[in-house]
Amino acid sequence: MNETVAETETFNERAVVVDRPKHHHVLLECADGRFASFNGAKLELSNVGDDNIIWDLHGDNHFVHVKAGLQVERVPSDSGFSIGVLSSTLNVENKISSVALKTVHGPAELPSAYLRRLRSDGWVCLACILSPDTLDGLEWVACTDRYANRERTRETAIAQHISVARTVAEPISLWLIRQYLRSPDVRLSHAPGIAVLHRDDGSRNVQGWHSDFPYHWGTGHKGQVPSPSGNTILGVQRNVCISDFSKERGATAFKLGSHELDEPPPNAWGSAKLHARPDYRSQNGLPYSGTEADVIEAPGGSIILFDSRTWHRAGVNRTNHKRAAMLLAMTPIYVFPKNDTSRAYLAFRDSEVFEQANEREKREVENLMVHQFIGPGGEFAIAPDRDLTGTLQPERLATSRY
Repeated sequence: MNETVAETETFNERAVVVDRPKHHHVLLECADGRFASFNGAKLELSNVGDDNIIWDLHGDNHFVHVKAGLQVERVPSDSGFSIGVLSSTLNVENKISSVALKTVHGPAELPSAYLRRLRSDGWVCLACILSPDTLDGLEWVACTDRYANRERTRETAIAQHISVARTVAEPISLWLIRQYLRSPDVRLSHAPGIAVLHRDDGSRNVQGWHSDFPYHWGTGHKGQVPSPSGNTILGVQRNVCISDFSKERGATAFKLGSHELDEPPPNAWGSAKLHARPDYRSQNGLPYSGTEADVIEAPGGSIILFDSRTWHRAGVNRTNHKRAAMLLAMTPIYVFPKNDTSRAYLAFRDSEVFEQANEREKREVENLMVHQFIGPGGEFAIAPDRDLTGTLQPERLATSRY
């Protein structure tokens, strides 16, 4: 893209509005967190968040498999309900006829439909994918929205409330990320972080345009992926809307489709490196917010997935209401992580929250947050060496702000 940008108007980005869904499918979950899944031949339990686990409730007593049309009967039990196959032309092997299940909140669309858009456009929004209870817990941790008067704590977010781990382990978005990155082995590149955007005061630093880890184009960080980066996709960003996202409230701004350019945002837009300078805003104003940029407006509880090469920046909150998001950078296992996740994982494992997680959630969080290497003696968790870090020269530890 040309370094010279003619558009200078402020807050004139194109609004891409994601509506609140009128209908959600359901998932049928057992005690260990696996889901009732139908692959066209048999009913079984699965950890995989694909089309096979998506159902609709019909009336009070039966469910219909959205993709295959299989009807199953809801049979109440002391610990929930089990399911039995109703009349069908299919020869169905029911391997979970005696398993106790419960109904949980599901997506508004089939995962395969989300995947088509993610592959086509480089981004997709899973509108209101999180259950109301999970969203309530995230607001509590962020101290925003219904808990705006609560005082925020510095305690590790994932150790504060089960909603954080439940969001990290959300199965539909994880399946989409694994499909998009073409790898089942993905990791969190930093601990789950909650970003709260307060009302802009007209003078504080704002975030400039950049691409996310591991590309880090526009940030000034060391170790950036060379541009152009080639065909292998090295990262997906998973932004969780805790608050309702709107342009006025500081929703993330994007240049949608810029991942296909495979290059950094132009300095003329105001890069993250430039806007990290204390005096840059006062001398140059806000980063670009004209009609070539986009803002995705989405309800709280939505998850926005986007290719990490996509140019974006935090919005400018012009309201009196704090705006919260949870940021989850996802990379294939072969990409070196951005930050240490071991200490946050240990805090989670040692907290009361850990016991509230089911077995699937525990396995997913461990798999995503415990980075490992394979040696002669087996697999070993990787964590920073604090003593060795202390021997490094201060200038080698310095990193750019953005």
